[in-house]
Amino acid sequence: MQINYALHKIDNGDSFTFNPTHYSKFKFGDDEIAESFGVSLAQGFINRHLSVTPVEKKIVVISSPYAFIPTATFSMKNYFVYELNKWLVENNFPVVEETKIHRTNTYIHDYGELNAEERMNLIGNDSFHIDNKFLENKTLIFLDDIRITGSHEKMIHKMIESYSLFNDTYLLYYAELVNQAVHPNIENFLNYHHVKSIFDLDDIVKNKRFSINTRIVKYILKTDTNSFKVFIQNQNQDFINLLYNMALGNNYYNIEDYKENITELKQYITDEKNTIVLNKH
Repeated sequence: MQINYALHKIDNGDSFTFNPTHYSKFKFGDDEIAESFGVSLAQGFINRHLSVTPVEKKIVVISSPYAFIPTATFSMKNYFVYELNKWLVENNFPVVEETKIHRTNTYIHDYGELNAEERMNLIGNDSFHIDNKFLENKTLIFLDDIRITGSHEKMIHKMIESYSLFNDTYLLYYAELVNQAVHPNIENFLNYHHVKSIFDLDDIVKNKRFSINTRIVKYILKTDTNSFKVFIQNQNQDFINLLYNMALGNNYYNIEDYKENITELKQYITDEKNTIVLNKH
């Protein structure tokens, strides 16, 4: 059994049943909005499916694939799980388990601007891996923030087939494009609705509910170096160290488009450490 569910349906590019600015800020690390999205998705899923046909087997929730740096969906997943667990306990079902899809490749292309064929060509070079033994006799919930062309979903299906997973499966999305006459780059319209330049990230990263993800790290590292320097000089040391550690952890230092800004970041951290040492003396 496989069931797809999306909380919001996108049938044109001019109006949405959710706030595009909120969606954009969510995609760049606003954890408060991630909480709102996760809770509302869980409530919608419960009302539409679980309250009608409860799941008897143990549920495993699986966020969108990532290597080292989580995606924005990972933050949404946390709150989805919290809300789902409340309902499960109240109805005498076991709480959910979680696992991760590991991916092998990363890319600098802006996925949201590509058409369906380009997306499949890009992601088709990737491979997804999961602990299939852990999933035996369990119901699987794959979670993602948006479904545009279904390319990621095809990769999930490919993974399911390669591991011979015969589990009951739900594929859940916060939003789904249902009108194929709308160009897939509607995703980029939503992604960048709030973020027009690196300086539009300031209110997000300085919010106490900031949660770093792959999108914001790649966006910052690919920004022109002059703007990058100005932006970094206005951030605190904790954020700068976090950004550098994430860049290293995802092997971004090996990507030509990111090298200059990572070098600047390393130099900034080194200079800051030297300044601290000098001040102590």
